[in-house]
Amino acid sequence: MAALNFFIIFTSLVLPIASELLLSTYVVHVDTKTRPSHYLTQDEWYNSMVESVLENKMDSDSTSPRLFYSYDVVLQGFAARLTDQESEKLNKYPEVTRIFKDQFRIKLDTTRSPNFLGLNTGYGLWPKSNFGDDVIVGLVDTGIWPESESFKDNGIGPIPTRWKGKCVDGIAFNATRNCNRKLIGARNFVKGVENDYHHQSPRDQNGHGTHTASTAAGAEVYGANVFGFAKGKARGIASKARIAMYKACGSSSCAESDILAAIESAIKDGVDILSLSLGYDDDPFYENPVAIATFAAVKRNIFVVSSAGNLGPYPFSVHNTAPWVTTVGAGSLDRDFPIEINLSNNKTFVGSSLYPGRISGKSYPLVYIENCSRMTIDRSKVERKIVVCNTSKIEALRNGILIQKTGGVGLIQLNLATEGEGFRAMAYTLSSATLSYKEGIELLSYIKSNANPTARFVRRKGTVIGKKVRAPIVASFSSRGPNVVVPEVLKPDLIAPGLNILAAWPGDISPTRLKMDPRRVKFNINSGTSMACPHVAGVAALVRAVHPDWSPAAIKSALMTTSTAFDNAKLPIIKHEDMELATPVSIGSGHVNPESAIDPGLIYDTDTSDYINLLCSLNYTEKQMKLFTNESNPCSGFTGSPLDLNYPSLSVMFRPDSSVHFVKRTLTHVAVSKPEVYKVKIVNLNSEKVSLSIEPRKLMFNESSKKQSYMVKFESHYAFNSSRKIVEQMAFGSISWESDKHNVRSPFVVMWVQQNFNNSRLYK
Repeated sequence: MAALNFFIIFTSLVLPIASELLLSTYVVHVDTKTRPSHYLTQDEWYNSMVESVLENKMDSDSTSPRLFYSYDVVLQGFAARLTDQESEKLNKYPEVTRIFKDQFRIKLDTTRSPNFLGLNTGYGLWPKSNFGDDVIVGLVDTGIWPESESFKDNGIGPIPTRWKGKCVDGIAFNATRNCNRKLIGARNFVKGVENDYHHQSPRDQNGHGTHTASTAAGAEVYGANVFGFAKGKARGIASKARIAMYKACGSSSCAESDILAAIESAIKDGVDILSLSLGYDDDPFYENPVAIATFAAVKRNIFVVSSAGNLGPYPFSVHNTAPWVTTVGAGSLDRDFPIEINLSNNKTFVGSSLYPGRISGKSYPLVYIENCSRMTIDRSKVERKIVVCNTSKIEALRNGILIQKTGGVGLIQLNLATEGEGFRAMAYTLSSATLSYKEGIELLSYIKSNANPTARFVRRKGTVIGKKVRAPIVASFSSRGPNVVVPEVLKPDLIAPGLNILAAWPGDISPTRLKMDPRRVKFNINSGTSMACPHVAGVAALVRAVHPDWSPAAIKSALMTTSTAFDNAKLPIIKHEDMELATPVSIGSGHVNPESAIDPGLIYDTDTSDYINLLCSLNYTEKQMKLFTNESNPCSGFTGSPLDLNYPSLSVMFRPDSSVHFVKRTLTHVAVSKPEVYKVKIVNLNSEKVSLSIEPRKLMFNESSKKQSYMVKFESHYAFNSSRKIVEQMAFGSISWESDKHNVRSPFVVMWVQQNFNNSRLYK
């Protein structure tokens, strides 16, 4: 399929064994302070605990050991295969803090990107950072195709001496031959998910990992294209950064136990940036093993970036919402692949297609099939006709092949209402086009009102780039806020290119991923927030190269406060589903702007203690807090609020019993130019609902005064209307601190909720 999307379906890994026991995998958190002294190692203790609960003691001697991962960085504990009864028995042990049943993370979830982002080889961020050289980008994904030209090490220096990782041999993967000074790490973690032949290796059998890795840090490749489309020089955002791939996902899913093991390995190996283009549902952070693991990474100064999810355009759909993670939504590039659809009434529509074959230009009858599928597509309906379908994009490519096999000559795939006016480029196997929702309605009206409707395809130009194509526009699939776990932390944080991204592709997988498609390509075009995430990982690598002393929060702040809320036409960014103004719940702070991020002027910095305070403000119990810190009673005497987190954006929630909120923020001066004076500018798009006042209105920074704080007073003039949705009643704006050289902008959102609002998805 042309668009790679992450969706989440929670199941348990159930493994039948010879003794008829049904085993599921569990992640067990343990209080290591309680280890009895006669156990010399943690592993010895963990194995003893597992053996003590086995229903069949002979099973402890099995060739497939029950305990298969031991963790000591992302968490203290282990992963083991147990029956439900055994897990219940283990959960009663006083030394066990918490047990999670392992869950699958099911995944059905650049020649142009660097130029679009303003990166230039001759000046600015690329040469200043030496293209990210020596920064190590780790990716937890589906593996990698090492033979791709994107992973060659020409012109790259020695492997950084601090690197502790390695490449491992596997099925069809030779560590000595396949790894080099570019691809410096490749490991395999699939014990908790799929243990078949193909997953005993870091090699990518899906395409997702190869695509994301080359987007973040792929080497230069001249003449990259897919079927002649998007032709040019492909390169990752940080083209000299080193890549470490941690395969934790099979062809269709990732288990939490594998993701945890991969993140643990990445931390120990010494990655600088950790890119996670995968989604997990946002339960409270203490019930989210991946949130716990990424917290451990950030504590060790690793910048963690994750995809926002592909459940848009629905509100409250954003995932990966932990404040220590940078969460990225998806926008479009200034590049299209247009194809015309000419009707017999002289009406012309412009769609999108990656069909590489000859377009005949002949007119053919049109037929609309409401539910295109193997059951409804037959020769009597489609032979010598152009078929119009409005099924999902996942089915569109398969339908195209079925139409072709049954004698059809073309396919017009209509966008759904939620997809609106954006196009996901599709590598069709016959003359085809994807058409926007509004034009699709017009086309259906033409078909219904004409006895003999006909159409023809006309290709004027394969690829169009530049200001003729308005961009960025928020992709309709990009997940939206507000943040369902902590509404006071705005998510997503920002957006980056994620629609129709060209990047490296495995040599033995078709561009559609369909087995019935015999075509093979070196590069492929994919869409999803999974594609946006590695763009920001690459930018973060460049910033880390220029500012190696900056914390993950400092890098995040620089990326957010310098992002832009305007497109290439200097108009406010809009969204594809309705072509209306995009608010911060769609774009966060805005679209990433790499060149400005290395000199933001001011940053909102935070450290581990600030995140601990946030967790305390969520009223987590002492046992729940043990998953994040070994401190005793870390929340003792704490009286703060989630609003106290020094975050680069602001999100305020009013209940009926509150009308005023005070929010404090602290800025740190990091600009080279000193001293510097900043004045505040407020943009309030809904002043009839909420008013803002800020004190002080001027901040002065010099050598002796690098940190300054300000207070924002939000005063509500509005009452929640229970007959309307929360997102329909929100207010938006921004607070900017401006000097002669810098503009430090923070978006704000204000929402009104009913008194018993409990962050549940029931309140969408």
